Amino acid sequence: SFLFVADIENCLKCQDNEWPNQEKTLCIERQIEFLSYAGDPLTLISIISSVILFIIAAVILGIFISFRDTPVVRANNHTLSFILLVSIKLSFLSVFLFLGRPVDITCMLRQTSFGITFSIAVSCVLAKTLMVSIAFKATKPGSPWRKWVGVKLANGLVFICSLIQFLISVIWLVIAPPYVEQNFHSEPGKIIIQCNEGSLVAFWFVLSYMGLLASVSFIVAFLARSLPDSFNEAKYITFSMLLFCSVWITMIPAYLSTKGKYMVAVEIFAIISSSCGLLFCIFLPKCYIILFKPEMNSKQYLLGKCNK
Repeated sequence: SFLFVADIENCLKCQDNEWPNQEKTLCIERQIEFLSYAGDPLTLISIISSVILFIIAAVILGIFISFRDTPVVRANNHTLSFILLVSIKLSFLSVFLFLGRPVDITCMLRQTSFGITFSIAVSCVLAKTLMVSIAFKATKPGSPWRKWVGVKLANGLVFICSLIQFLISVIWLVIAPPYVEQNFHSEPGKIIIQCNEGSLVAFWFVLSYMGLLASVSFIVAFLARSLPDSFNEAKYITFSMLLFCSVWITMIPAYLSTKGKYMVAVEIFAIISSSCGLLFCIFLPKCYIILFKPEMNSKQYLLGKCNK
């Protein structure tokens, strides 16, 4: 960028933090852009949405803890439900790492935190779905699947799948951690304060692994959706995983085609939307039964349905 003086005979280059005015007669300071807490409507919408959804998730967790000994909560491993709800709550809180002026520590925690929390959540969904399928197979006389029924398999699966994402994130932070940078070139007249991912390979590896878990969960849930179980979650998990995958598949081209704070806003929208899909599709039907259909939340109802 150059500053043209009045006599048009000489020109001076503006400093990096400056930009010439339209008449090319004066250097003016570039506008600094990021998702600021001070009056940015995108930030305000993100904060309100995250806080409200966090409270809803906390209320649902409280309901599940209060009714933890009832059949509708105990079905499909209530411990996994608790872990899933906690991870969903953490995913809503991770939105705050994307807001405000980026610094090195928030840049390092942004992608790794949401990647780990989402991997825990999707691992819980996968474990729940597998347990539905195994439990049905184990009801057949002499089935070899009986030895796999129990919480150890489900908890072990969640631990291993989450550990893999954790190790990927640690390797990323050790080899090429994200850092804050000033982008002078994306938009004329602006300095975009943004996070450089450090290693794009690691960033897309984190997303790809999360997508792999979600895809496997969707396939298993789709296959198990019609199994005869009164509290079969598979059909709700199928829809939640379909929504989850659709959001992130749509997010990728939108993320790559936007710049500056709008790129961050796209990722925030994807995090909130996919978390809502998990929260509402899986847990609202159970909350409806617990609060408004208590007669369905009983062993007698379960046995009656199974005998039909």
